[in-house]
Amino acid sequence: MSSKISLAALLMLLPMSSVADEPAKEMDGLPLVFSDDFEDGHANWEVTDEKAWELMKEDGNSTFGLNRRVSDYTPKHRSPHNIALIKNVKLEEFILIYRVKSTKDTGGHRDCCTFFCHQDQTHFYYVHMGARPDPHSGQIMIVNDAPRKAITVNKKQVPWDDQWHTIKLVRRSETGEIAIFFDDMKKPHMQVKDTTFGRGSIGIGSFDDMNNFDDVRLYGK
Repeated sequence: MSSKISLAALLMLLPMSSVADEPAKEMDGLPLVFSDDFEDGHANWEVTDEKAWELMKEDGNSTFGLNRRVSDYTPKHRSPHNIALIKNVKLEEFILIYRVKSTKDTGGHRDCCTFFCHQDQTHFYYVHMGARPDPHSGQIMIVNDAPRKAITVNKKQVPWDDQWHTIKLVRRSETGEIAIFFDDMKKPHMQVKDTTFGRGSIGIGSFDDMNNFDDVRLYGK
């Protein structure tokens, strides 16, 4: 029996923090423009409700997460309550990668959200990674001065549990491509094309559930 271990297998044996310590300087031709592991706090983030977000420690590692399901932020139109946007960064073409752990099992709509091309509180896209999709959950969504609306017809479930997972979001401005990946970084969980919004802010959060976040990497222009 061979004693050789593949690189992929070796990486699986390493602590996640050691893998993420040195982010790549470039991904798919896009330069690294932002990274945050929250070891120095959360000053890089603008949140919709300061009381709902806090730094947390897990096995000596700092994470940033939600301490309640529904915050004091009430959007004008039906859309997520818990939003944290990266400050002073607006992109139209990017790849966002981060780790997330769902910290409360709320059943079929257990979720995590990724926000992008965020113009203001009533104009943005977000991906709702709901456990069991329906027309209002588990879809790529648009908020365009109206209640959130799905622009996908996704039927794939998200296998949430109490472990850490990796999410990647790809946005290509010329084609309008939006693709979201869950753990499998090669096969999209959902994808669609839409060009309604261009350059805007990017962020993480939840509709009305609880998550911890870590090792955020943003490549773009």
